[in-house]
Amino acid sequence: MAEKLPRTTVEQWAVLAAVVDEAGFSPAADRLGRSQSAVSYSIQQLEAQLPVALLDHGGRRARLTDAGATLLRRARSVVEELRTLEALAASLAAGWETQVRIAVDIVFPPALLYEALARFSPLCRGTRLELVESVLSGTTEALLRRDVELAVVGPVPPGFLGSRLMPIEFIAVARPDHPLHALGRPIGPADLKAHRQVVVRDSGSKRRIDAGWLGAEERWTVSHLKTSIEMLKTGLGFAWIPREHIWAELADGTLLPLPLTEGGTRSAELHLVYTDPDSAGPATRALARVLTETCASACARHRASTA
Repeated sequence: MAEKLPRTTVEQWAVLAAVVDEAGFSPAADRLGRSQSAVSYSIQQLEAQLPVALLDHGGRRARLTDAGATLLRRARSVVEELRTLEALAASLAAGWETQVRIAVDIVFPPALLYEALARFSPLCRGTRLELVESVLSGTTEALLRRDVELAVVGPVPPGFLGSRLMPIEFIAVARPDHPLHALGRPIGPADLKAHRQVVVRDSGSKRRIDAGWLGAEERWTVSHLKTSIEMLKTGLGFAWIPREHIWAELADGTLLPLPLTEGGTRSAELHLVYTDPDSAGPATRALARVLTETCASACARHRASTA
């Protein structure tokens, strides 16, 4: 029967990784807050328990052997996974949720959403995030059904309290060669009625809400705002689109604002709503905080740029 080798420890592999990353025993000891002799002893014990050499001690500095490089590469993932597990255990002990669910109305600017999530990522401590992209009453239904802990919604539904996040400006646009632009004059409701309007379907299942001007005799309905924008860019109609979603198209002239006599732009307010503020855990509150801070910073930048 083959002799059973003593088990190496994750801590020993972490010490080896520090020696390699810091290019020496002394700087590794400084990083780990240990004496150099303690670091050397840990490496000696690790090598004594393995049938292959990990370090080549022939030169001035210890270098990884080929076998050592292969083993350390695998060991790093184990060390990182253990640290993640330890952090998760600490988070659970502190009351951090294992999952946070948030419904976000699709009119919310994507760039701000990604910025907020990037700020939340190092704080989440292993908490899973479920993002529900919704439209109009679909966001409200997610709150009422308690399918989410947080929601970014337009009007705050009855029975809930919400905090203002930011205003959203909708602008009526069409491609430059659209017949409405070819009129060469201010456009009224009668002109709009004769052309196709593209609208986004309410994602709610119980109560469908129609938002915006819907007087066109021909109307095409889609399920996502991105689809609506792509249809406008191919000349298939006109629509009111949140300005933040079409900055590039407005800047390069792919889409142009319609010269309406009135109602060419309209505004809505987005709010952040807790499903149950009293039971919201630290992860939910951390996500709410970074969303609020990100929107406040964006609004401040916008005010400064237009001052």
